[in-house]
Amino acid sequence: MSEVELRIEGGIATVTMNRPERLNAMNPAMREQLITVFDETDADDRVRVVVVTGAGRGFCAGADVSGGGATFAYEEGDVRLRDGGGRIVLRAFDSLKPIIGAVNGPAVGFGASLVLPMDFRLASTTARFGFVAAARGIVPDAVSSWFLPKIVGIPIALDWSLTARLFDAEEALSRGLVRSVHEPDELMASAYELAEKVASAAAPVSAAVTRRLIWRMAGTDHPMHTHRVDSAAITALGRMTDAAEGVNAWREKRAPQWKLSAQTDLPTLPWPGEPLFEDSL
Repeated sequence: MSEVELRIEGGIATVTMNRPERLNAMNPAMREQLITVFDETDADDRVRVVVVTGAGRGFCAGADVSGGGATFAYEEGDVRLRDGGGRIVLRAFDSLKPIIGAVNGPAVGFGASLVLPMDFRLASTTARFGFVAAARGIVPDAVSSWFLPKIVGIPIALDWSLTARLFDAEEALSRGLVRSVHEPDELMASAYELAEKVASAAAPVSAAVTRRLIWRMAGTDHPMHTHRVDSAAITALGRMTDAAEGVNAWREKRAPQWKLSAQTDLPTLPWPGEPLFEDSL
């Protein structure tokens, strides 16, 4: 892949958007490669955590608007047309592996939306964020109108989306969009330190089911829905070998040796049905 680089080392996959001359603005090739790279990290049992960042001085400047005013003029009459950024975000949402966003510079438009389904977001002091769709004559992209209010609340989501202003890493931190802010030369080391903590603490199947429980059940209308799913999950995982290993490792004061795969050993659970894009047409 040319627009996106994937490196795997020590259980951590580093995904780097690689169009530094365009501040890693998204084009069709990058869109498809980002989707593919999440397929690859899910399928690789070596990968325990994914870190996403940008090459050069930017994280992602949004859609590539080098085509001018026709950038968002998609084919008329095609009611089945899907927002490409939304396809990427929904693929990240479905990841079997925890995702850490290391925001090394401007994250604007799609770049800001891209970090929302990530489980941890770290920012450089040079990072700038902007949900700027309204200032481009369109609407919030990449499912951000679903994710953003869940992370920062409706008033802040409206503020950022309707003013379309850029804001810095400290404001992102104060509003809960990012977990921590770091000097530029310390950002990746901090992301990897966090990745190693997650990789060493959480069993792969437990991590996959946990992130799905928290993300998927956040929008349900009663906690009983979650109780039904997490009861089934505790029952299923409790009978697996990693549950015994986790208890024994804790009792013996040693690091656990996980055996199960998030790709092949996920239990069947009573998740709420996932709608198809076509269902709404």
